[in-house]
Amino acid sequence: MAPAAMTFASSLSDVQPVSFWLDDPARPGALPALTGDEHCDLLVVGGGYSGLWTALLAKERDPGRDVVLIEGREVGWAASGRNGGFCAASLTHGLGNGLARWPGELATLEELGERNLDAIEAAVGRYAIDCDFERTGEIDVATEPHQAEELQEMYEEVTRLGFTGLELLDQDAVRAEVNSPTFLGGLWDRRGVAMLHPARLAWGLKQACADLGVRIYENTQGLQLASSGAGTAVRTPYGRVFARQVALGTNVFPSLVKRVRAYTVPVYDYALMTEPLSAEQLSAIGWRRRQGLGDSANQFHYFRITADHRILWGGYDAIYPYGGKISAEMDHRPETYLKLAEHFFRCFPQLEGVRFSHAWGGAIDTCSRFSAFFGTAHGGKVAYAAGYTGLGVGATRFGADVMLDLLSGERTERTALEMVRSKPLPFPPEPVAWAGIGLTKWALARADANGGRRNVWLKAMDKLGLGFDS
Repeated sequence: MAPAAMTFASSLSDVQPVSFWLDDPARPGALPALTGDEHCDLLVVGGGYSGLWTALLAKERDPGRDVVLIEGREVGWAASGRNGGFCAASLTHGLGNGLARWPGELATLEELGERNLDAIEAAVGRYAIDCDFERTGEIDVATEPHQAEELQEMYEEVTRLGFTGLELLDQDAVRAEVNSPTFLGGLWDRRGVAMLHPARLAWGLKQACADLGVRIYENTQGLQLASSGAGTAVRTPYGRVFARQVALGTNVFPSLVKRVRAYTVPVYDYALMTEPLSAEQLSAIGWRRRQGLGDSANQFHYFRITADHRILWGGYDAIYPYGGKISAEMDHRPETYLKLAEHFFRCFPQLEGVRFSHAWGGAIDTCSRFSAFFGTAHGGKVAYAAGYTGLGVGATRFGADVMLDLLSGERTERTALEMVRSKPLPFPPEPVAWAGIGLTKWALARADANGGRRNVWLKAMDKLGLGFDS
């Protein structure tokens, strides 16, 4: 191993292969599994953000509604406890994606997204959820000249359309916020993103649901869904739940509505967490306003600072397992951890000697349009939302509202949206999916290395509205 690689590897010598967020003494114990039969008005399947927000909002809308939530493992153990802790207002995976797909609805989508983030902040306060919520915003940083040009073009486009709240930063301005020699410029969304402790948010929502009377069963997987008279029946390992209506928040895991499965694929994403930084190390990088950051490459990094002054550094590799297989073996990838460590010290050379305490991965539900899709099944008795593609910390609350709207059968501002009424293009079966995703990843890496120029394959994908992201 080359000397430089040895240095990067040594930073990982004490790393614990577990999500930093889940490695927390505040983690609650698991609730008992369901044994026997249950009956309720609304069954929520999935104990991540999608399911938790759906159960909570259902009780807020109608305190008398009888709600049961089942979770296959423990609440928050999957994507909800393994993400970067970026809670964005955007419902469309950023302004650029929204502008490309729903230009006529973008103003409404942005307003709904802002209201949704405000409501999350209000809920954190109302239920006294201790999750380090900080509305610090996010800076998209340019590390290549073409990225700086693209950020300026985006800023000019959204300004022309009347959107405010974004600030274009030149090289000196962005480095005054966070000091990296790789930063050439930035676009700062001051209010549209909050930082938080994602697992504690999930655990806080779990407690809030329980306090409102939601019956929660953990280690209770939903195995099969079928109509049952005027309602539905969901089979679990040790029993059944009979419900008038069902909301599916299973996201990356195979949907109980089989026709939905083709719309998502699992993508494994990985992250590192440093040890706490000293006062001198913090001074060397600045970062006094604690914004979230992400670079503007196709193969991008996201990074942020925690309440106890650690840096989370994640992204870049997006690994699709052949056949869409979800496996615990994929949760860790040492070669990716080494690559991420190398990229970290390239970004922050002044932090040489810092060590990483935690390294982990997890699966994201990716769809071809990068943002959630919605629908119903079983004659409107079942609703689902999926496909958040890495921006589910905030958007899942909006998705929960959509599912409840759909189950009510009433037309609302949300259900009238083209975004809600339409579906992404499904992924093809194997081996075509594997080959297509592999070719797309290669083309995206090539574009990053060639001034952002997109080849014929990527241009064709753009024209079809297809994409691949994490």
